[in-house]
Amino acid sequence: MSASSVVVAGIDVAKAHVDVAVLGAQFKAQRFDNDPEGHSTLAATLCDLGVELVVMEATGGYEAALACALQAAGLRVAVVNPKQARDFARAMGQRAKTDRIDARVLAELAAVLLRREDVARFIRPLADEQQQLLAALVTRRRQLLAMLLSERQRLQLAMAKVRPSIEAMITAIRAQLDDVEAQMVAHVREHFAELDALLRTARGIGPIASATLMAGLPELGRLTRREIAALVGVAPMARDSGSVRGRRCVQGGRADVRRVLYMATLTAVVRNPAIKPFYDRLCAAGKCPKVALVACMRKLLTMLNAMVRTGTPWNASLHGA
Repeated sequence: MSASSVVVAGIDVAKAHVDVAVLGAQFKAQRFDNDPEGHSTLAATLCDLGVELVVMEATGGYEAALACALQAAGLRVAVVNPKQARDFARAMGQRAKTDRIDARVLAELAAVLLRREDVARFIRPLADEQQQLLAALVTRRRQLLAMLLSERQRLQLAMAKVRPSIEAMITAIRAQLDDVEAQMVAHVREHFAELDALLRTARGIGPIASATLMAGLPELGRLTRREIAALVGVAPMARDSGSVRGRRCVQGGRADVRRVLYMATLTAVVRNPAIKPFYDRLCAAGKCPKVALVACMRKLLTMLNAMVRTGTPWNASLHGA
């Protein structure tokens, strides 16, 4: 397929509307309402044009319904980090920024991604309603934890007059946290029991880690071990130039998933029969504990990825325990 025959689209998403640009077809940049009716009209338009890939930025949730509507219509959708899109625009010499320009830049990015052999890893998996609800519960739990931490920190320095107010807020947040966690566990038990049982056969993975992985990492089991590690942000990045070999480090990725994976790994290095000896061996070789722990995070994630891909529960004999 020649580059000229490829039809791609870029969508700049706002709260009330979306701006659309298409490359490879006769289409004048247009604006659609960001509501169900606008989504249906846009999906029909893009399908008629034969669009092969749609790229949009993650905007904190305003893009979610549109992405699902386009995927339901059979279109491939990649939701990229806004920083990646802006870096691409700067690399192309595009300094100006408007909704229409951003849509055009995203369409150009789509054309580049479509030529990559690993384009599949950029495609957002279709999230059904139950997975969206689980993601909402996981997000709400994280928000409540952040509020609880803030109130506890305020309590340490609070004067006696305001302490009862802060303590009342802490009690209320804890009650809400218990309620959300109960809803999350019940939702997983009802809709994701099989996958949850599979993940929790690995020591270190509890109900919270399992729910977070299912909600925040739907690509689990669909990517290679290197791709899934890079997606989460636990893959070492090279920093070499000429004869200089820079220090490897991890960066980027999905911070919420990585945070929960870190806590799971803290348990795994004590109780998991495959992770513990790996951690001990790295520490004995002179690695600092945090480097060894990140390596264990990557190893645990790789194992979970293989388990989900093959549908095989944890088996210590398969991991060199």
